[in-house]
Amino acid sequence: MEWQPDILGTGFEACTFEAAGADGVRRTATLVRFRPAAEQAVLSPGPRRTVLFLHGWSDYFFNVDLARFWARNGYAFYALDMHNHGRSLRPGTPGGYVGNLADYDAEIDQALAIIRADTAQAEHPTGADAGHTTDPVDGGDNTEPDLTLMGHSTGGLVAALWVSSHPGRASHLVLNSPWLEMHGSALVRYAASTMVGPVARFRPEAVLRLPERGFYWRTISKSADGEWALDDKFRPPMAFPLRAGWLSAILAGQAKVARGLEIDIPILVMLSRGSATGPFWSEEMRRSDAVLDVNIIALRALTLGRSITVERVEGALHDVFLSPAKVREDAYARLSRWLRGYGASDPGHTGPGHGA
Repeated sequence: MEWQPDILGTGFEACTFEAAGADGVRRTATLVRFRPAAEQAVLSPGPRRTVLFLHGWSDYFFNVDLARFWARNGYAFYALDMHNHGRSLRPGTPGGYVGNLADYDAEIDQALAIIRADTAQAEHPTGADAGHTTDPVDGGDNTEPDLTLMGHSTGGLVAALWVSSHPGRASHLVLNSPWLEMHGSALVRYAASTMVGPVARFRPEAVLRLPERGFYWRTISKSADGEWALDDKFRPPMAFPLRAGWLSAILAGQAKVARGLEIDIPILVMLSRGSATGPFWSEEMRRSDAVLDVNIIALRALTLGRSITVERVEGALHDVFLSPAKVREDAYARLSRWLRGYGASDPGHTGPGHGA
């Protein structure tokens, strides 16, 4: 793979690749890596620990402070812009669309193959194993470098389903406001499935005409009331059009979560203390999750596996790590504590790191 300078600037590089899913369709994805200056990283003895971040729907990776945090805790940081999102968007493709969440599996597998080769190259730049990798699609060694999979919102749902269906591939799972259930209760999901199912079967890319709200974007974008520089082509203020096949895929994934995933690795679920998801703007949206019902997500998190920590962060936004500075500081401290407690971090390296 050829790494190119990334849109995030110094220290960040990206490579774009294609991966063929189980349906034979080749889809474009983009892997981003962070190669910090020596003073920004902590090098751990032995094989390098890695983290792979999966973004949410209508989103892409842009949080440089998150990458710096992981680097300062001894991790090689990578993020995947999945197909039809962010850096992987292509003209004429439906932004944000996926018809089956398992369609992401091939690009996650391919990204991990690239990461294995990349970490081997970094650890043995002149050795016999430099650049070696085995494509998981073709069979062979799928052993990952000590892997933490991290997902936000829809990416959290995708991450949980991937870990469940690929046991032994990841050592830790970190979920940032994962979209594990619809608002209210499972009854809402059942009703939505009944209504959207026929449309999804016959016209999967049909756009569902639902109210558009940009409240969450308003709280995070520097173009509005937030502090983050967002590319509106990659992260539209009103999100991408909501399509029937996409919603059906989400509902099917949430149904699997509700039945229980039996994940056997430590799981951290980070959420805001409260939700503010009404149809009209309110100031409470500046210190709450304006997208999900965090109480039902907290309950649904208990179906993920057998070792689950739920952290409720006071004043957090939907993406906990895009919250105001003092709230982010609290969130990073909680993540650091969990990593130390579960043997995934060196003691003493806490906080969001340089520049956060």
